[in-house]
Amino acid sequence: MVLFAYHLVTRHTAQGVAMPIVKAQIRKAAMLMPIEPSTLPVNFDFDFSSKSVTSAITLSPKEFGVNIEIFYLTSMKTLAQTDPALLALINKEAKRQEDGIELIASENYASKAVMEALGSPLTNKYSEGYVGKRYYGGNEVIDEVEALAIERCKKLFECEHVNVQPLSGSPANAAVYFATLKPGDKVLGLRLDHGGHLSHGHSVNFSGMLYNFTQYQVEKETGRIDMDKVREIALREKPKMILAGFSAYSRNMEWKKFKEIADEIGAITFADIAHIAGLIAGKTIESPVPYFDIVSTTTHKTLRGPRGAIIMCKEPFAKAIDKSVFPGMQGGPHDHATAAKAVSFGEALQPEFKTYAKQVIENAQAMAAKLMEAGFKIISDGTDNHLMVVDVTSKEISGREAERVLDLVGISTSRSTIPFDPRKPMDPSGIRLGTPAITTRGFDVEDTRKVAEAITQAIENHSDEAKLQSIRENILELCKKRPLYASH
Repeated sequence: MVLFAYHLVTRHTAQGVAMPIVKAQIRKAAMLMPIEPSTLPVNFDFDFSSKSVTSAITLSPKEFGVNIEIFYLTSMKTLAQTDPALLALINKEAKRQEDGIELIASENYASKAVMEALGSPLTNKYSEGYVGKRYYGGNEVIDEVEALAIERCKKLFECEHVNVQPLSGSPANAAVYFATLKPGDKVLGLRLDHGGHLSHGHSVNFSGMLYNFTQYQVEKETGRIDMDKVREIALREKPKMILAGFSAYSRNMEWKKFKEIADEIGAITFADIAHIAGLIAGKTIESPVPYFDIVSTTTHKTLRGPRGAIIMCKEPFAKAIDKSVFPGMQGGPHDHATAAKAVSFGEALQPEFKTYAKQVIENAQAMAAKLMEAGFKIISDGTDNHLMVVDVTSKEISGREAERVLDLVGISTSRSTIPFDPRKPMDPSGIRLGTPAITTRGFDVEDTRKVAEAITQAIENHSDEAKLQSIRENILELCKKRPLYASH
């Protein structure tokens, strides 16, 4: 309803249609909607005091106003009656997302269709087992749902086998380890503070506790992985598995070279593409699937689906992977999430997703260039994908303080260590930025450059409250220009 109203306001006023006529059309449409004003936690009201995105229709008082469409107004009708306090918090978070710029590299905005699948009756079913082999009755429809997700995923990534049941990224990685390794086996992976992930062998994580990880790193001078040194370590350490993947590395991985090194020592190859799965699906980054034995990914981030994960593998590993996921790691799958994964795979198969993936990278490269122009150091001096790690210490500020200041102006980021960081992880030297979410929102290269300028201004004026307030107002205007669910 909100989006419908917004389109009428913007389109008809642009065409010279009188506001009373527009208002009458919206009221007529509202009468057809399955909403009773009395069911909302506050009075449902129209507000045409301005033509801004967030005020086309609002809930009153104004702090509950969100441009989040009919999805929140109809599907949460019962919640409004039974738990208005929680609905108010959901609306508050929706408004935060609407009014802010999301640069956390691991976040994105799921489509309405994905969110609707997550809120479907499929959440009621228990389905331990796999398609055609369940431990509960009544799963004939669930079998069709899971089979559809599998079919679409295979088509999207051109993989031999896929398990769509993992609940999230770390459990998926745990299932891969359990399927192929024994406790104490040696694994070669990228160091966390050089761009890796906790589940890639950090000592505080189960992976580092159960397995003997040896790690490669980026070069201090270039910020890039030197494959010759990876080979040296592999030949010396002879790990049972070589893991390629990252959470904060802005360059393309050399999948084929990793595979060649693994073949020299007879190691299993495992790629974690959680951050770049959507870019791979969009054919903008090379896929490890043709080369690697096993590939895991989350389904949110650049893939833009629900929170969850999948594991793809060559056929010889299929039985072990499936057994490791269930009954090894998990009980019943979350069938509503499986359905939402199917939706996101279907969306990623559409031609426009390739356009999206290409734009994500173009935006990231534009942001990196603009920040470097402003005097920031970008690790590896640029990006090939959706993210970058920015050393902010040249601006006499820490990563934690930069994160806090950017929050104040409405830009969400995450503090990040930089390679060879002299500072502690909780207060590191850098921040990690990513462009998947703003690209979903419709930001183009010019918009992204404006965001980079705002980042620079906020960090350089981090003690000037008046300047920060001015930047915040500019961010709000930019958000109004690119409303969150207007074209998505």
